[in-house]
Amino acid sequence: MKKTIHSLLALAAFGVTALIGQAQPAPKIFVVDMAKLYDGHYKTEEQNSKLRTDEQKAQEELDKLNKEGNSLVEQYKEFADQANNPTATAEAKSKAQNEAQRLLEEIQRKQREVASFQQNTRNSLQQRIQNFRSLMIEEISKTAVEIAKRKGATILLDKSGPSLIGVSNILYTDTGYDITEEVQREIDKGRPAGSATSAAPAPSGSSAAPAAEQPKTDSPAITFPGAKK
Repeated sequence: MKKTIHSLLALAAFGVTALIGQAQPAPKIFVVDMAKLYDGHYKTEEQNSKLRTDEQKAQEELDKLNKEGNSLVEQYKEFADQANNPTATAEAKSKAQNEAQRLLEEIQRKQREVASFQQNTRNSLQQRIQNFRSLMIEEISKTAVEIAKRKGATILLDKSGPSLIGVSNILYTDTGYDITEEVQREIDKGRPAGSATSAAPAPSGSSAAPAAEQPKTDSPAITFPGAKK
């Protein structure tokens, strides 16, 4: 009797397990290219345009600072020549030396101002890029997940990012399971009228390319007196 009961319990347990196994749906995996969606997003286009404008303004300001600095250098050279003029009086040489020293200190201050301006501008633009990227990836991911769920996906993978050894995380996928274009169409529904229909893609080598290139803010630097050219 006990053996019969144990046998029935075992069969019942097996039956429940089998039913659970049958009820578990097979994984349905879709893929999406987050970098492509990020690069082609109309908000990324707008952000790139703003960054280019602000970068140009910063470059103009940097050119102005360097021009002011190099003007001080030229003045310094004139007074340095006067201080070394053998025909000048001792009083004139002393006055020229004092003025050259004052200008040298002013040049050094201007160089520090230029370096500080470059660093602050670079940090500010990079922070804007990072903040924008984080918000956009979150927004795009939400849209992609909503579409994947509507299609019955159990897993959604980003195919744009490389693995630790530099190889794509997904070596092959049936295009029928790639929802990138569908997500792009959903995103474009929010594109303002009159905006560009497409953008030149930014370089992408990660799961999301930066909103713009690294800020350059470079121009001919102040040539320090005595420095080799």
